Amino acid sequence: QVQLVESGGGLVQAGGSLRLSCAAVGSTTSIKSHGWYRQAPGKQRELVATISTNGSTNYADSLKGRFTLSRDNAKNTVYLQMNSLKPEDTAVYYCNVEWQRFKGSPWTDIWGQGTQVTVAS
Repeated sequence: QVQLVESGGGLVQAGGSLRLSCAAVGSTTSIKSHGWYRQAPGKQRELVATISTNGSTNYADSLKGRFTLSRDNAKNTVYLQMNSLKPEDTAVYYCNVEWQRFKGSPWTDIWGQGTQVTVAS
């Protein structure tokens, strides 16, 4: 199994920056992608950014240029650098991995507990 340990949320003024971290712990050799989603009040959960095992990244179009996802392979950790934050970025941010229990088994989404990001105007 895999557990995700998130950190870095909080309150920031508009225009400020935050960095979120998510460490994958456990059976990390079977992870296909690692990244972040977010869910604002009354809205569906949406993609922020993910990075695959080959290093390719996928960003929500609306966040390109402000958010940057990076990965430390040795620590099985991804970092989401969020700059020029806006009040509409306020949401609970969830770490996610696509994980496979064993070769040939279905890929499964594993979620962190979520971390609150609040951007004050």
